[in-house]
Amino acid sequence: MSKLAFIYPGQGAQTAGMGADFYENSAAARELYDAASDALSLDMRELCFTPNDRLDLTEYTQAAMVTTCLAITRVLTERGISPDMTAGLSLGEYCAVAAAGGMKELDAIRLVRKRGILMQDTVPAGEGAMCAVIAMAAEDIERIIGGMEGVSVANYNCPGQIVITGKTKAVEEAAERLKEGGAKRTVMLNVSGPFHSKMLLPAGEQLAEEMGHMVFSPLQIPYVTNVTAQTVTDIGETKGLLARQVSAPVRWQQSMEHMIAEGVDTFVEIGPGRTLEGFLKKIDKDKRVLHASIWEDMDRLAQELS
Repeated sequence: MSKLAFIYPGQGAQTAGMGADFYENSAAARELYDAASDALSLDMRELCFTPNDRLDLTEYTQAAMVTTCLAITRVLTERGISPDMTAGLSLGEYCAVAAAGGMKELDAIRLVRKRGILMQDTVPAGEGAMCAVIAMAAEDIERIIGGMEGVSVANYNCPGQIVITGKTKAVEEAAERLKEGGAKRTVMLNVSGPFHSKMLLPAGEQLAEEMGHMVFSPLQIPYVTNVTAQTVTDIGETKGLLARQVSAPVRWQQSMEHMIAEGVDTFVEIGPGRTLEGFLKKIDKDKRVLHASIWEDMDRLAQELS
């Protein structure tokens, strides 16, 4: 039986102007942007719709991305397009949980605002780094860095693209070893911290405290978590998984393989960019990937999914 999944990108996909056409054309989207502005005491229109220096700062990026992706999700819902399951890469997992009915949209936006601040502030600038490793098998990367202190895998994105994370010097040394070991290329990433490393454990602990004040709701559909790449149907697991996710590897390739094994054959990438399509085409080139990033996508999606 054919299944449809909504998938949400993570930090790095943001772009100035994202969501502006949804704000102009949809009362539901406009309502969410305005409510997020009030809830965070931030002008979300200025942050998302105009060129500015703050959009790429972690403490602002995360709230901007989640607001935009959930505003687009509102429009899809109005068009009668609903998923059988959801997933999101790192930050995108918060959209996945909200779209699955597990938390209110504004709670998700407030939570990622806190998450962004914690992730940015937990490790002083310059002490942590991340590096993409191109065209090297995951098991070879794990073997080479396995005995090294201060470095680990951050993201299993797709075959041929793995990201490592940790202390800056350790990541730089690991990058050299990986090139010597056969990696086609290593690319140091322009990020503000060692995301998805043990250095972020304190951020996860503080995030868990923040979630202790939140009300979660029973899931209406399942979502797939980054932490285990397995389906979550019990909302009681979500707080612990989101707290762990900050410092645990993102198992995106494994998550997509799990969804495909569960019968998903059509994916809708919601939000700016086409990063997730690129990953999916390397995981399974035969799966259909549609996009919901600009207003013009809405009619096309409704036709293709009718």
